[in-house]
Amino acid sequence: MHRIKYLMVLLVCIGLYSCTTKHSKFVIENPINQIQLSRIDSMPNLPKPFKIMDFKNLAKGFDSLVFDDTQTGDYWPLIWKDNSRKNFNQETFGIYTAMGDLRQGAEHNNGIFHESLATIGSVFGATLVGIDKTNQKGKNYVSMLKNYFNSDTNWNIVMNNTCPEVALLGGGYARDWWYDVYPNVLFYGLANFYPEEKDYSKIMRSVADKFYKADSVMAGNYAHSYFDYAKLEPQDNWICKQEDATAGHAYVLYSAYQKFQDPKYLKGAKSSLEALLSQTDNRFYEILMPFGAYVAARLNAEEGTNYDYSKILDWTFNGTPECREGWGVLVGNWNGYDVSGIVGSTVDHGGFGFLMNTYDSMWPLVPMVRYDQRYASTIGKWMLNASNALKFFYPYEMTDEHQTIPEQKKYTKGVIAYEGLIKKAHFEKYEHIEAPVAIGDGPHWVKGNPDVSQFSVYGSGHVGIAGSIISKTNVENILQLNLLATDFYRDDAFPSFLYYNPNPEAKEVAISVGENSLKIYDAIKRAFIAQNVKNNFTFTIAKEQASLLVLVPQDAVISVNDGKLYANDVIIDYRYSSLK
Repeated sequence: MHRIKYLMVLLVCIGLYSCTTKHSKFVIENPINQIQLSRIDSMPNLPKPFKIMDFKNLAKGFDSLVFDDTQTGDYWPLIWKDNSRKNFNQETFGIYTAMGDLRQGAEHNNGIFHESLATIGSVFGATLVGIDKTNQKGKNYVSMLKNYFNSDTNWNIVMNNTCPEVALLGGGYARDWWYDVYPNVLFYGLANFYPEEKDYSKIMRSVADKFYKADSVMAGNYAHSYFDYAKLEPQDNWICKQEDATAGHAYVLYSAYQKFQDPKYLKGAKSSLEALLSQTDNRFYEILMPFGAYVAARLNAEEGTNYDYSKILDWTFNGTPECREGWGVLVGNWNGYDVSGIVGSTVDHGGFGFLMNTYDSMWPLVPMVRYDQRYASTIGKWMLNASNALKFFYPYEMTDEHQTIPEQKKYTKGVIAYEGLIKKAHFEKYEHIEAPVAIGDGPHWVKGNPDVSQFSVYGSGHVGIAGSIISKTNVENILQLNLLATDFYRDDAFPSFLYYNPNPEAKEVAISVGENSLKIYDAIKRAFIAQNVKNNFTFTIAKEQASLLVLVPQDAVISVNDGKLYANDVIIDYRYSSLK
């Protein structure tokens, strides 16, 4: 009798043990190795002075003011109607590139000079923080962006202006390659949220076809200043050869493959990326290079390629390009201000970082970590520095003595930032200001442009990228980075977040996970770290380490297939069986 009771108790215990540890077989003893980048290693763990802005609310504030044509005051409103009906028979709109720009507005150049970097970027940024731009006070701003699709010129891609008549006024239209490629990257990012928008699929296919043909024509040789997409011919001029245009091609083509499942787009994405990887020298020019790293990580994870893209990341950060001298990510402390993490020239006047470039680099680099968590710590540290330094661009966050025109900050209404941050002012009248100097290029663009044109509307409109990615936690300097926010045209995924602890000691981080029961997977530890979690969850991050948490439904069935870890049919770790 006693023997029977003992066996029954033993069976119950075994059953309970198996219930609470049934996922223990899905634990790999060694955490995934982290890859360091020397440029980021040299950034401070604890940048100062420290403050992370509320980027999401800032993005919503920007949208509410800039898209309001009833705003009053000097230099407002910042939006106007354009009824020139270029490319599409519809009214569109313009947004100022910089405040007070004399080239722009309804009264100048027939109202047709406006840039897609500002308009698409602003609609994209607002969409990222949850604003539906197809029906905002009765206006469909998403539809109005179709006018940038240059069909009248037979280029049949999305461009920075709606027509060549105003191209030479600024913005690099059809002469400076990144200006022709990046609007299409932005358009694809925006289109991810509006799959049913009329004509968008046609435009996306046209762009992808043009990029595919262009890549075929160049056959791996991207050493050109730009590409004529109407004639399908590469062109050269006084502007740098921009081999990193390959990254923009690869991003659009792989996105097109995910959307349309046409194998030629996959072929083109690989061909474009391989053209970049074949480079022996750094050719980073403006913004496209980090998109190459993202595409390489995704192709490795999803298509089984084995691209070593470490040099793309080095080229993105280290400031050593062959043509555009010094372009990369700044590192430094200027008179007590840590400016590390911002993107721009590392050498121009001692260093000159830009608002838009910093925001937009977050877009590919943060979701890249989901496909290759070896870079979790290094991207986490960069994001901490960049997120902190961004406040220095905003006139209500920066001390007056480090601004060129603090007396005019009222015109920004708290939502427009300076275009750049420089170590030594590149205007003679501001040379006395000690570094860092919040400044902008606007007065250099056209004679007579007012000082207030240093306030960058186009760059400020991209704030939604940061707003969608960055949230604060209970630990001041540990950010929650949403890995899905800018990861477009992907398969289903469970909520995934990156956390980096820059402190010299372990920290406990408390997060809210919702009311449904979850099990928490850490893709760096390659292990489930908690089960049956609801509402609030606290976990520990070791000093100067990262955690990459995936929130998995408690009842999901866990399996391994082809080296990847699945919860039901959703991949939660692309490198699960990797030994590196």
